Amino acid sequence: MCIFAQILLQGMSHHHFILHKPYGYLSQFIYELKRKKKLLGELYDFPEGTMAIGRLDEDSEGLLLLTTDGKMSELVRSKKVYKEYYVQVDGIITQQAIEELKKGVEIGFKGRKYITKPCEARLIHEIPEFGIRGRKIRDERHGPTSWASITVNEGKFRQVRKMTAAVGFPTLRLVRVRVGNVYLDNLQAGEVKEVEDFNLNDK
Repeated sequence: MCIFAQILLQGMSHHHFILHKPYGYLSQFIYELKRKKKLLGELYDFPEGTMAIGRLDEDSEGLLLLTTDGKMSELVRSKKVYKEYYVQVDGIITQQAIEELKKGVEIGFKGRKYITKPCEARLIHEIPEFGIRGRKIRDERHGPTSWASITVNEGKFRQVRKMTAAVGFPTLRLVRVRVGNVYLDNLQAGEVKEVEDFNLNDK
């Protein structure tokens, strides 16, 4: 029996959720340091044993999957599942920069140089309607911004932000819009939806 079929059968006794993680929240339920942080448990009454699959940084937003099934978590975090991000960058990103992102760029990772794997990237000509972020991006007087879509199947620390900076366009806002075949769609910031399964595929 394939892993997808096994997970589907086991999923009958598990709970799965999709969440639009707002800006300023950690992708976790417990934070043991003294500084006060916003946690996922403040957004919804999740059942005991719920875990976030992967993570989004505190200053990132968008689609976050949660489950009580450890095997499902392992599958989603594997390199088989692609994640798509919409990024708002400083300046008007060029097609040349997009082509560089597609081929792979050099970033820093754990004190070493790392070349990212080839990925999908494209310009976004219409401004996405994600609503106002919890913290203002910046004053428009500092210059224009633009949007791009980047789809990767690896997840180095702050990788997408480092990638756009490497081609000369630092990321100002990052929103994950897709994990595999699961989409953020019209889910509002802070909104949680329970689903039967994640209907994952390779792309």
